[in-house]
Parts: sequence; structure tokens; C-alpha cells
Amino acid sequence: MAYIELNNVSFAYPGGFLAVDGVSIAIERGENVAIVGQNGAGKTTTVKLMNALHYPTGGDVVIDGMSTKGRTTAQVSRTVGYVFQNPDDQIFHSTVLAEVEFGPRMMKLPDEKVKELVDYALKITGMKRFREENPYNLPLSVRKFVTIAAIIAMDCDVMIFDEPTAGQDYAGNRRLSRILRELGEKGKTLITISHDMVFVADNFSRVIVMSNKKVIMDGTPKEVFWNMPILEEAMLKQPYVSRVCNALGLSGDVTQMDEAVERITAAWNKSTGGEKA
Repeated sequence: MAYIELNNVSFAYPGGFLAVDGVSIAIERGENVAIVGQNGAGKTTTVKLMNALHYPTGGDVVIDGMSTKGRTTAQVSRTVGYVFQNPDDQIFHSTVLAEVEFGPRMMKLPDEKVKELVDYALKITGMKRFREENPYNLPLSVRKFVTIAAIIAMDCDVMIFDEPTAGQDYAGNRRLSRILRELGEKGKTLITISHDMVFVADNFSRVIVMSNKKVIMDGTPKEVFWNMPILEEAMLKQPYVSRVCNALGLSGDVTQMDEAVERITAAWNKSTGGEKA
């Protein structure tokens, strides 16, 4: 059994609107997975089902061998942490420190353990220098790292990031990549939903494509981002480096910049008889 399983899951809101329709996903412990698709595809509802922010109206969601049915969101969130797209939906305390230590204190951990987890979370996210600041005095892009720190401090096995690059600049995206890499090295299961295909291709080894409330493809970035019919159905674009290589007629599996440079250089050297580009 996979660590996270969605078995033929559907979800309809009280008014009857069907947001997810027969979705089956299995995620192993330690995987890093991106879920992509246009607005309305069912991405956010799907990950909220993993965190028990929603409960399925059909099928079952199983986390570490236990169904979310009959368990509270607070119980599930000890295993599955969720970073909201809008940090203002998640921040309730008057200092960064109070916000980040709230989760582990609610888990009734010893003071020494709380300090250890909070210090690590503040350090990895770059929030240590803001620890005494009111989060609402910080820019939106920085507040997002406050909420990331708050989830990291809870030491969840699974961490879900909802559109983490929204509102971030290049430096913020680099910081996010470093955080994901370090958490992955610690064995955390990392899940994101994102419209940023470059971020997805650079940081995730598995991509699940959703369209019209269903999963339509599940594969590696290379498999997904060079499957033109799937991208067209999901109304997605390739990462820009893939588009450049595609326009140049280079073989179809490039998703990252270093690959593109290598492939373009090889093509140039071949066309010029070995002259250096």
C-alpha cells in the first residue's frame, strides 16, 4: 500500500458542484510530486482531500494505512501539512515566532523539541531575522515563507505547497528550491500544485496532470512536458527551455536549462564541423 492513496475519489460541494471525479492517485513515502492543470481542473480540491480539509463524497482517501473518514483535520494535519496559496488565510499570530511555534506547541511537544523544530524552520526559510516582526508588516512574498516555516516546524511527513511561487521573484524561487531539496533529503514527501512549469520541471520528479476534474496523465517531467496532445487537452505550455528546443527542432525530452545548453551546443558543434560555439 502506498503512503497516500486516493481510490476512485470524487468530491461534490453541498450545492452539488462536482469538483473531483473518480481520481485515483498513489504516492509513496519520500516522493516529490507536482499536480498541474488549469484553474477548475480539480487540483486544489484533490490536495485538500489529502489533508482532510475536505472529505470525499465518493471513494476513499488513505494516509499511512488509515482512511481520513472519521478523523479530524487536526489529526490528519499532524501527518500532512498544508501551505495555503494565500498566507493571509493561515497567519493568525502577532509575531513570526508565535506563528511558527504554534503548531508544535499545540502538539504538546517538550519545550526543547519545540525550540529545535522552530529554530530549524526559521533558519531553512530565512525567517530567523524576522522572528519578532508582525507577519503583516512583511511583504506578501515573505509572509509565504512564514507559513512554510510554520508547517516545517510541525515536522509533518507530508508537506503540500499550494502555488508556492506565486508572487515570488527569482531569489524567492531559488530559496524555495533549496528548501525543497533539503526537505527531500530528510525523506519528506513533497507535493505541490503549480502553474509554474519551470519550477515543476526543475524541482519535481513526478508530474500528475489534471483536466476537467480527472487525472489525464501521470509521469516524469520529460514524459509529460513533451506529450503535446496531453498539454493541449490540459491547456498547459511546456517550460520555456522545452519550447526553445522544440522550436529549434532538437530531440524532444529537454526540460531543464543545463540540458538545453548541452543539446544546443552539441547541435551547433555538429553543424559547424566541431567548431566551438
